[in-house]
Amino acid sequence: MKKLILLLSIFFLSVVTFAQEVKCEVSINFNRLDGVDVSMFEGMKQQVYEFINNRKWTGDVFKENEKIEFSVLIELTSVQGTTFEGTIQVQSRRPVFGSAYNSTIFSFKDENFSFTYDRFANLEYSESTFLSNLTSVLAFYTYMVIGYDYDTYKMEGGTKYFQKAQQIAGTAQTSGSQGWSSSERRNRYWLVENHLTPRYRNLRICSYEYHRKGFDQMSNDVTTARAAVTTALMKLEVVHRNFPNSFNMRVFFDSKNKEIIKLYKDAPRAEKDKILNLLNTVDPANTINYQKIL
Repeated sequence: MKKLILLLSIFFLSVVTFAQEVKCEVSINFNRLDGVDVSMFEGMKQQVYEFINNRKWTGDVFKENEKIEFSVLIELTSVQGTTFEGTIQVQSRRPVFGSAYNSTIFSFKDENFSFTYDRFANLEYSESTFLSNLTSVLAFYTYMVIGYDYDTYKMEGGTKYFQKAQQIAGTAQTSGSQGWSSSERRNRYWLVENHLTPRYRNLRICSYEYHRKGFDQMSNDVTTARAAVTTALMKLEVVHRNFPNSFNMRVFFDSKNKEIIKLYKDAPRAEKDKILNLLNTVDPANTINYQKIL
């Protein structure tokens, strides 16, 4: 009996120890391609799913309900032989303490996505060597998702995962594939490069305070928590002043503008006016949308 208990203990320990950190939904849209074998894309979807979900990305232990949830949508626009072109959209979310609400953390559509795929080969990946643009892009965004998530729980807690994404970007530059070059604009290279530079530190501070001091406290005191969100967003004035309409700010507000509107709809008029003045300055692209707060 003791041996059985010991064996069961070892088994459950191994399950916990090697439990993956992410729970990713994968979708592949190939409606724009003509005369294709549907089964190939079913296999592609399964391989991408397993690559992301069955791999150990951090050294931390996650329970099932703690896994970082995100989605990957690959939309294919053309194919020539084994080379595919299209877009990849990544969106992550995290639960808000004391509620059933999930807050969108990261939402980005990468328009420059191309890769080769052989349905009869395994997906190859190495952190130190570029082997495949498909797996490099998938690993890059998985680390970005983890980094963004960790940043919401601890001040700059995602740094080492952003650094891993940066390493992938640096290695992939030698491939000549689109989306990795520093000479391009608003691509993977700049997404992680900007996020790690001290000049954008207030954006990361904002993310932490917005979630931990703001949304995670909503179940205790909405007024105080909303004020904490306002204080967090005010930190973006410095980033905007130094880098107007910057890429990373655009990504932040693409992820957050609907949530922000909903949050301030029930705020007092003075608070609405204050946040509107700020938002119209730091996120002018959504000025019309922010009028819904009133």
